[in-house]
Amino acid sequence: MKNQIQQHNLRDQALAILKSRLMSGELAPGHIYSAAALASELGVSNSPVREAMLTLVNQGLMEAVRNRGFRVIPIRRKQLEDIYDVRLMLEIPSIAKLAGIAAQVQDIEPELRAKLAELRRCADQNDVAGYLINDKEFHLRLLGVLNNPYLVSTIETLRDQVRQYGVGGASASTILSRSADEHEAILNAVLAGDSQKAATLMEHHIHKLIQDWDTPQTAAG
Repeated sequence: MKNQIQQHNLRDQALAILKSRLMSGELAPGHIYSAAALASELGVSNSPVREAMLTLVNQGLMEAVRNRGFRVIPIRRKQLEDIYDVRLMLEIPSIAKLAGIAAQVQDIEPELRAKLAELRRCADQNDVAGYLINDKEFHLRLLGVLNNPYLVSTIETLRDQVRQYGVGGASASTILSRSADEHEAILNAVLAGDSQKAATLMEHHIHKLIQDWDTPQTAAG
């Protein structure tokens, strides 16, 4: 583990680091972690790290274990399916709506294309944690065009709850590369103003995530 954090917005920085470690599997489901030990490693006091871990408790990612620390909560398939059901309800009509305002999406196309390039770089390097971070940023930035912070916040929370289940393996790079192709196809359909195609591609993309979960390497979305 690495990453020392600066004396500024310590709780937010600690939270970002912990979320990254959850995504990468470095903080493993079922394991208990001490706020004091993590704080010592990060070079800060216990308070911001504990606050960050309590935030993860509120988000359903960890649970407090009395006198021991915080345990990463394993996610079950039924929970995963429920989360993706909600994403289907929210993201498919949202993508269709974005295709209807393609001109506004074009305003941020260079930013989105840069994210796609990062997704491909991470896939090529088998960088699952980096891929998941850029994946999330791509989706949230695209949804942000709708100017509905409640939608973006809800999707962000749902995505945070679907975290990494074990990183590595020969098929991870293949899954990530395929996922990157899906992202590009969705963006192209949105920019073309094809609401039906964009919605169909988004539905396929989310359904593939459930299948990928059965492959323990990754669940890129």
